[in-house]
Amino acid sequence: MNLSVKSPIFHTVVKSALKSTHFSKSVFGLRYISCTNISCNQAPAQDGGQGAPATTAEFRNKLLNGPNLKDFFKDEHLKQQDHLPDEEVVPYLIQSMTYGENRKVFFEVYGCQMNVSDTEVIWSILKNSHYKKTDDIQEADVILIVTCAIRESAEERIWGRLESLKGIRRTRSKTRPNLKIGILGCMAERLKQKVLETDKSVDLVVGPDAYRDLPRLLALTANDQKSINVQLSFDETYADITPIRLNENSVSAFVSIMRGCDNMCTYCIVPFTRGRERSRPVSSILKEVEHLSQNGVKEITLLGQNVNSYRDTSEIDSTENVTSLAKGFKTVYKLKKGGLRFADLLHRVSELNPEMRVRFTSPHPKDFPDEVIEVIRNQANICKNLHMPAQSGNSAVLERMRRGYTREAYLELVAHIRNRIPDVALTSDFICGFCSETDEEFEDTITLMEEVKYHSAFVFPYSMREKTTAHRRFKDDVPQEVKMQRLQRMIEVYRRHSYVLNCSEIGHTHLVLVEGLSKRSDQCFQGRNNNNVKVILPGTDPIPAKNGQYMKLLKPGDYVAVHINAASSQVLKGIPLYYTGLQEFYEKHDWHHAADRLTLPFQG
Repeated sequence: MNLSVKSPIFHTVVKSALKSTHFSKSVFGLRYISCTNISCNQAPAQDGGQGAPATTAEFRNKLLNGPNLKDFFKDEHLKQQDHLPDEEVVPYLIQSMTYGENRKVFFEVYGCQMNVSDTEVIWSILKNSHYKKTDDIQEADVILIVTCAIRESAEERIWGRLESLKGIRRTRSKTRPNLKIGILGCMAERLKQKVLETDKSVDLVVGPDAYRDLPRLLALTANDQKSINVQLSFDETYADITPIRLNENSVSAFVSIMRGCDNMCTYCIVPFTRGRERSRPVSSILKEVEHLSQNGVKEITLLGQNVNSYRDTSEIDSTENVTSLAKGFKTVYKLKKGGLRFADLLHRVSELNPEMRVRFTSPHPKDFPDEVIEVIRNQANICKNLHMPAQSGNSAVLERMRRGYTREAYLELVAHIRNRIPDVALTSDFICGFCSETDEEFEDTITLMEEVKYHSAFVFPYSMREKTTAHRRFKDDVPQEVKMQRLQRMIEVYRRHSYVLNCSEIGHTHLVLVEGLSKRSDQCFQGRNNNNVKVILPGTDPIPAKNGQYMKLLKPGDYVAVHINAASSQVLKGIPLYYTGLQEFYEKHDWHHAADRLTLPFQG
């Protein structure tokens, strides 16, 4: 919308804009002004009268960041100013979101850890707008479903859930505010109009980059208006928002460090639902990690769609760092220059608190240059558990997937990592039944799994996603029954190897971070070791300190040395020996002799 130069509103806008940006009328030459575009025919000569030259770009930036037309419309809060002289009236519109009014919001989260992290950002935004969180869906005034669109099965669960929520809406008391239901996240961006048109019970649809807009969008629904914002962003990282953890008593936490993905694997919907890669400033990440440490968190997991491609360009970097890929790997985009890389961030985070464990997920194998491997090797509190998604063991399938590596390059990287970090535990992702995958190509995946021997694996049958390159170029021609047969084979292989690997730990002593009571028994605790394997241990008897000076019962957040004496494909079981600290446990002394102290069987 353009304003005429003769318009009184135009002069009001310009006058206020000049005042807010410290420019005088004598240095301001405007051709026209609009809500979305500003055109200058003369750059200002001075910046605020300080004598320093100002560029046209700086001038435009100041003006664009000043007030716009909506700031000059009179709002409810200006009624009390009607009797004041014009020069005393404050003309700016106050962004008051009164719709919150302590309405109760219920979160239902599906999908990956990133969705959990996003929900903590969403909750922070809504809490600031006077919403309250409830864990009882029957009490909720707003139900927000944070969705995943990676696989068709995930979306089918959401459609089924929406159907069940209609019952809650029908039985809701007429004396209560109307129930609002929102679809958030990847499915919201992918299906947008379909969600609103197919399921009339949905009131708002919000994509991953539009969570700041939630208070306004919810306010719009007060009059039964449907609202939607799924616009993707080139720079949104929510870096200035402090997430509020959904489980404040947890000893572990997720920290999002980057969003989006540039890899464009042919099967993957992420670049289309979460946009291009952009990284949070390292200063913002360190501030959040330090806050978590001060509040008793003992383990953090750095999160991102392609976490180890992290690149922060917000800080001045004197070196022209060029993206360094693992040997034999390639990428579809040009190598990026400058910025602080993942190795820098990982090192800084690990040094904030040497007693806090650091994990990260999900990485791409291409972004494991030696700098990253050496930081993991040298820092005791960076867990020696690496997730290395292979997706397939056949080079032709990997080429169709546009993964950027061959089977041989992947195996060479695994060998290199195990040579530098001998005690590393590897996990992976695999897809079976990708477009035109033959029996012979699938067998290469099985032999890769047999050769690498993963501690755990996430395995899935392929499901075609709209918008992806595979949807445009390939055909989903592997029968569903064949996919399911292959899926069962992959499950059998990785579980067999994880059982053998876990059994090999019997008789060893592990450092375990106690997380809480076991899900199967309130007489036992559960925690995780360095390799991210769940460990079950009895919790009814006091445990001594390493020096033997005191005894106390286990509690969440304790580091304890545990003698492993039983194992399955999924968990380890053991006897707690003594309390210790992370650094103390990994110091080079005789702590490993504790493994011989107890060999009692444990049934937990």
